[in-house]
Amino acid sequence: MSEPESHAQRIDLWLWHARFYKTRTLASRVVADGRVRLTRTGQVRRISKASATLAVDDELTFPRNGKIVRIRILALSTRRGPANEAQSLYALLETD
Repeated sequence: MSEPESHAQRIDLWLWHARFYKTRTLASRVVADGRVRLTRTGQVRRISKASATLAVDDELTFPRNGKIVRIRILALSTRRGPANEAQSLYALLETD
């Protein structure tokens, strides 16, 4: 896992790198449809732009495979690596 020099990353790119969606286009569509919530410093907001940025310690809530997933961002990434690398990018908080 390699971290970019900045402390923020596009949400669609991160969701794709973390292997939540098979393509970046699918990740962008979920975000654009307003189905992703970002929690940062206790404030929750709905994200509707794929270019929105996230940072380490942010929490995301979004649909995946018919379930609602809630995760905490542990690291940013510059590539879509193998599954074990992708799983090290986040901590699963809960699913519905």
